[in-house]
Amino acid sequence: MNDADVSKQIQQMVRFIRQEAEEKANEISVSAEEEFNIEKLQLVEAEKKKIRQEYERKEKQVEIRKKIEYSMQLNASRIKVLQAQDDLVSNMMEAASKEVLNVSRDHNSYKKLLKGLIVQSLLRLKEPAVLLRCRKDDHHLVESVLESAKEEYAQKLQVHPPEIIVDHQIYLPPGPGHHNAHGPSCSGGVVVASRDGKIVCENTLDARLDVVFRKKLPEIRKQLVSQVAA
Repeated sequence: MNDADVSKQIQQMVRFIRQEAEEKANEISVSAEEEFNIEKLQLVEAEKKKIRQEYERKEKQVEIRKKIEYSMQLNASRIKVLQAQDDLVSNMMEAASKEVLNVSRDHNSYKKLLKGLIVQSLLRLKEPAVLLRCRKDDHHLVESVLESAKEEYAQKLQVHPPEIIVDHQIYLPPGPGHHNAHGPSCSGGVVVASRDGKIVCENTLDARLDVVFRKKLPEIRKQLVSQVAA
């Protein structure tokens, strides 16, 4: 083999090595670019996830805020309705109180009422001897109807008239507005108890206020419904 052939072979070998080197370099370059693109894609996905989470968080905040606002509006409406109920109930209770008190201002009507309350109390207790308590102002009226009340009770039950002892030591509080407007008061009526004090029947006009008031409940409900509807 002459020098020319050797030189030609060397050149071919160099070209082959160079070509192989270039191919390797290209492979490395493509691989590096792919890795770069993958990293870039991962960063983009991470950013998208972060944005999505932030959006969901803000969306939840908006929903919570809406629920709070709705709850506040609902509570405000309920408070308004409850206030209207309280005002109406107070007015009705006051009207019922005046209605009952008007009876006590009429001397003859109140005297009949006192007798009826005493008889009712005796019928509830069915005791042969009782203690009776009343307002100091009503004492003379109670004494005036006591005998007829005992007789009426005896006739109704076909028994002997009971012994009624009026308690002169302790009286019911005076009427409303009497001396001390803010102190304890009783609109009238009686409290009757067994002699041992174990059975007590409170038959006062103040206790009867609830009865008068309950009669007005349908009217109250009707007004409340119309208020809510408005």
